[in-house]
Amino acid sequence: MTDTLFRIEGRAGHITLNRPEALNALTHEQVLAIEAQLLDWREDDAVELVLIDGAGERAFCAGGDIQKLYETGRAGDFTYGRQFWADEYRLNALIWNYPKPYVAIMHGFVMGGGVGVSALGSHRIVTDGTQVAMPECGIGLIPDVGGSMMLGCAPGRLGEYLGTTGARMGPGDAIFATFADTYVPAERIEALKTALCTDGIDAIEEFAEPAEKGPLQADMEKIDRHFGGETAMDIVRSLTHEGGAWEEAALAKMRKGAPLAVAAAVETIHRSRSLGRMEDALALEYRFTARCMERGEFLEGVRAAVIDKDRDPQWAVARLEDLPQVRVTQMLMPLGADELTFPAPAMVGATGRET
Repeated sequence: MTDTLFRIEGRAGHITLNRPEALNALTHEQVLAIEAQLLDWREDDAVELVLIDGAGERAFCAGGDIQKLYETGRAGDFTYGRQFWADEYRLNALIWNYPKPYVAIMHGFVMGGGVGVSALGSHRIVTDGTQVAMPECGIGLIPDVGGSMMLGCAPGRLGEYLGTTGARMGPGDAIFATFADTYVPAERIEALKTALCTDGIDAIEEFAEPAEKGPLQADMEKIDRHFGGETAMDIVRSLTHEGGAWEEAALAKMRKGAPLAVAAAVETIHRSRSLGRMEDALALEYRFTARCMERGEFLEGVRAAVIDKDRDPQWAVARLEDLPQVRVTQMLMPLGADELTFPAPAMVGATGRET
């Protein structure tokens, strides 16, 4: 079975992630194949738009395929992971800057790496059952694939909340948080795909409907009040000081993540707000991911969540209260000759994407 399906259907170049048994988790080979196809279609006048979806009912893409990352890292090979993340981030930048409409059908689980190949596109469609999240801190990573900038663009301090707790967004909240644009009911999704291929990008307007308001909007006063600190510990202190049921639940979600990752997530989201290009955010994220196996908590996070599945990670620093802030600085220091670079400056094409 082919992991990624590519074909031209009418006006659209159609990509389908085809690993439903793995919730369409994205492999390194898929990253390279999608990049090559997008570059080809970028120059093909027969392709007016790109449409990407996922096979199966459960997920568009639940993240990156971390099994090989874990195996190579455990063997002391950190080169494979660095190459995977470098190639993935370059694909993310290509999607962000793509000069043709890039339409993502974000059904089911859309998490981590799945966000990078959907929410960075120009037209993001959510539907019934959509669950969008950036849960990377739970495995010792930070929200990446451009997630730091996406979270930084969310209303108020919602980005800090989503990035440190891994909270899931339904269709209404995904639109509110600017991770998606349009809601289309599930029973009309297949008809929308057909219309996109036959009629072009304007078909979206015919299928769009108002999304039901999500619960996060009602929590914004609390989110802005507690998640506006300069560091993760500022957030912890605010939540602890008030100590209500909502605050206790939010703090419990934060404490499920690796303290180093949670603290670095806050820092990268803050820094992203002053960055001018998506490439800059991706390069900042890469500083962390390039170090996350050798100097971070990624391997232990994956062990607990995916390999042994005991859900009991033994973090090197168990609590945020015990984490020196200098550890965040060390994880985000420039990489010198190993800094992530991109093949060409960002370009603004037909979609007019700018940060």
